[in-house]
Amino acid sequence: MKAMVYYGENDIRFEERDKPVIEQPTDAIIRMTKTTICGTDLGIWKGKNPEIAATTQAKTGAFNGRILGHEGIGIVEEVGSGVSHFKKGDKVIVSCVSRCGTCENCQKQLYAHCRNQGGWILGYMIDGTQAEYVRTPFADTSLYLLPQELNEDVAVLLSDALPTAHEIGVQYGNVKPGDSIAIVGAGPVGMGCVLTAQLYSPSEIIVVDMDENRLAMAKELGATHTINSAKEDAVKRILEITGGRGVDCAMEAVGVEATWNICQHVVKEGGHLANVGVHGKPVEFALEKLWIKNLTITTGLVNANTTGMLMKTCCSGKLPMEKMATHHFPFSELPKAYDVFKHAADEKAMKVIIDL
Repeated sequence: MKAMVYYGENDIRFEERDKPVIEQPTDAIIRMTKTTICGTDLGIWKGKNPEIAATTQAKTGAFNGRILGHEGIGIVEEVGSGVSHFKKGDKVIVSCVSRCGTCENCQKQLYAHCRNQGGWILGYMIDGTQAEYVRTPFADTSLYLLPQELNEDVAVLLSDALPTAHEIGVQYGNVKPGDSIAIVGAGPVGMGCVLTAQLYSPSEIIVVDMDENRLAMAKELGATHTINSAKEDAVKRILEITGGRGVDCAMEAVGVEATWNICQHVVKEGGHLANVGVHGKPVEFALEKLWIKNLTITTGLVNANTTGMLMKTCCSGKLPMEKMATHHFPFSELPKAYDVFKHAADEKAMKVIIDL
């Protein structure tokens, strides 16, 4: 089968790989019909996660590449003897988080930290979804039947982008009716924060980015204010909008020092700073200014414990997620899709969908 394989920093190859096989009774093999590229995949490509090769080398003595991707939908091709909820031919959403459902952390709904070799492993510690077939561990608790009425482009976003935004941004940020919130970074996850925050009726949704096209989309999807941080001082402007107080919640949705700095300087006393972005380098923590403000600062990796709820909400039409699928490519053009997503601002790309 064809797959996109990571070999090291700035080295990914679209090449032939062996089709996966059942390894554990709880496994399923999925024939992928749609996948996508996540910002995390770009980070891996750029060398943000060298542990992929290091961990594999330590365990097996060799690293022969890793198939990327942790999002997508497909059709069940084969199931292990321990799988009871799915059968061959079922159309499913593949969750980015694999969970055993029985370990101590899974019993606390900390599925991202499943102790039985689960959590975020697809496209990271095991081969992922940017291939014609993928092996999904713990199929009974890590797949979702695809509702007939659900737009399939939206279904792909339920693998990761939407639950990440909702759980790590909106829920960890404790967004409540009447709150003022700032979302710094208007990529797919930041836009997911814009949409899912509206389920909790905030009074102000301020979106910060450097891409005018993305800011325009944020306004279309529900932002009350947009700020281009390349053209004006975002901290100053947010304080102006909020009468000098700052926001109840700031969500950092990029994973770089510049966006972190905006967030840590705009949260008012008693507020929340929810870090959603994946950081590859240290940032300066202005504790000398923050200690007195009674803030709650949260970090996290998506647990996907709200995926089922979000799926029902998407089926109801209350989240216009389909607008985020801006580009489509056939699987044979996956390398071109990477180039487009890598230059998202120039290409006016939000989410790139790959059709198999």
